[in-house]
Order: sequence, then C-alpha cells, then structure tokens
Amino acid sequence: MSDETRILAIETSCDETAAAVVENGRRVLAGIVASQASHHARYGGVFPEAASRMHIEAIYPVVSETLAQAHVGLEAVDAIAVTRGPGLAGSLVVGMAMAKGMALASGLPLIGVNHLEAHLYSIWLVEDEAEPAFPLLGLIVSGGHSELILMREHLTYERLGGTQDDAAGEAFDKVARLLGLGYPGGPAVQAAAETGDPQAFKFPRAWMEGSWDFSFSGLKTAVLREVRSQQPDLEAGVEAPRPGLPIADLAASFQAAVVDVLVSKTLSAAEAFDAKEVLVAGGVSANRALRESFRQRASLPVRVPPLSLCTDNAAMIGAVGHWRYLAGQRDALDMDVLPTWPLTG
Repeated sequence: MSDETRILAIETSCDETAAAVVENGRRVLAGIVASQASHHARYGGVFPEAASRMHIEAIYPVVSETLAQAHVGLEAVDAIAVTRGPGLAGSLVVGMAMAKGMALASGLPLIGVNHLEAHLYSIWLVEDEAEPAFPLLGLIVSGGHSELILMREHLTYERLGGTQDDAAGEAFDKVARLLGLGYPGGPAVQAAAETGDPQAFKFPRAWMEGSWDFSFSGLKTAVLREVRSQQPDLEAGVEAPRPGLPIADLAASFQAAVVDVLVSKTLSAAEAFDAKEVLVAGGVSANRALRESFRQRASLPVRVPPLSLCTDNAAMIGAVGHWRYLAGQRDALDMDVLPTWPLTG
C-alpha cells in the first residue's frame, strides 16, 4: 500500500461544522469551518439542540464547497474520516450520517476518529516544520478537556492524567461569565487580562500532588468569592457584575493561575517520561500567556499549532485519518457515535 493518501474529513463534535481534504497527513488542500459561536453567545455557552440543527443546515454546503476548493471529486479520495467522539451526541450524529452516506454512495472506506487524538495531530499539519519526534508528551486543553497524553509512536496513547472537574476552557468560560466578559470566555479573559496585574490576587493552584491530574473548580470558586467580597450584595446567578470591579486584575490573576498549573505539570511529566518534545493542542492552546510561559520555561521543544488549527477543525481529523488508513482501519456502516469516548490504546 502506498503511503500517499488523500482523505476527506468531517468534524461536527460541538459547534463548528467543518470539512477538509488532507493529503499525506500533512498538506491541507482545502478546509472550511462554519462556526456557530455568535449564535450560542446569547446563551453563554453551546445550546446542544440548536447546535445539531445548525449542523444539519450547514453540513452539505460545507462539504461540497470543500471538495470544490480542493479541486477534487470523490473518485480522487482514498477514504472518508469522521469524528466519532467525544462530543455532543446530536452534533456528532450529523457528521457521522453525512460521512456514512458518502461512503455508501461512493464505496470509499469509512474511518472513525477520536476528536482528542485529532487535536494532537494538528501539529503534523505544519508543513514547514519537521515531523515531531517520539516519545511525545501531549497536553490537550479545550472547553471540555484538560489531559496529559504520552505518545510513544503513532496512534499509541497512554493517558497520564486529566481534569477531575472543570476543564481549563470551561473554567475560562465560567469566569468570563462571572466577570461579565461574554462568550467564548477564553479570548474574552485573555483580552481583559492584557492590562491587568497577574499577581494582584493570590488565587490557589490545585497541584494534585502524586498525580498528573488537574482541577480548576476551586480556582473558579476563589474568583467567585473575591467578586462577592467586593460586591457583597451581588445576587446569585448575575452574569454581569456592576462597574467597580478590578476586572483586568481578576482576569490576569485567574489566567496566571491556570497557566502556571498547566505548564508546570506538563513540563514535569515530560521530564518524568523522557519525552523528546511537547505538543500543546486544543482551543486553550491559542492563549498567548500559555504559549509565552511554555516558551520561557521549557528546556525541550514545545510545539503549538497555528491559531487556525487550535480550535475544532476537520483538517486535524484528516491528519489522523491518513495514519489510520495506512494502519488498515476500516469501519463498518453501522458504526455509532461515542459522545464520551476516552483516548486510550
């Protein structure tokens, strides 16, 4: 079997409808992401039923336009890769149905991909850099996940630890809502923190000694207590505190606490497992303070994807699809979605 492949990839795990055509696991011939973020902003988070309905409306035009931009038809594609999980069940089903229909009509192989491994493989899509060297220590940080993964070779994962409560991205969203900064929380908190003092408030760090796990619920609660100590008559559930709070300092101090724990534990794990490189991926990897902290503190190469590949996209699904196609993976048309699918094995 030739190592050259062309994969059509589909991603609908949350609130982005995405498709891409990826060549040889590294070159993106075309990629489109239709984001629903502006629609969900009114809810302060993703509204699952609305997300699935919007995927239904967007999936066909997104896939069609992606193939057109890549200047290829299905006859020039080797396989169809699709996100199987984890994610929102209703959203995953839309992408899976589209992929199954195309596979059935074309006779192309169908390959189910874990969304978490795809975030790690986004690093392989940076063509002007050499491929990462194994063993790798991967930090996946997003709205739903904060996980440390050891990769000794392609498609081989050992989960070292993960969040015990709120993921880092979820904590950003909740604190942004508490401070009245809007949704999505990551960019909003980052923007507010730029003029703040990261040492203004001594927020706690949950080190989870003896494990590689994370916990951010205590940090979130500490921010809430600080807000209420300054505005004691603030009613529970109010999402936009009145003027007078040191928003920039609160945002900067919260962000510094999250970054400190993520970077410290990741670099310690990399040393403990003799990793040659660190991969940082997922939506929170776009955070400038996180990137800068890794740059200053790491003594080994740390790779972070370009901003366009940090958030959910289909190109990363295609990158994994390449390696799974070469490994001989072929999934049946009765494959079901796995909304809570862990990354193991």
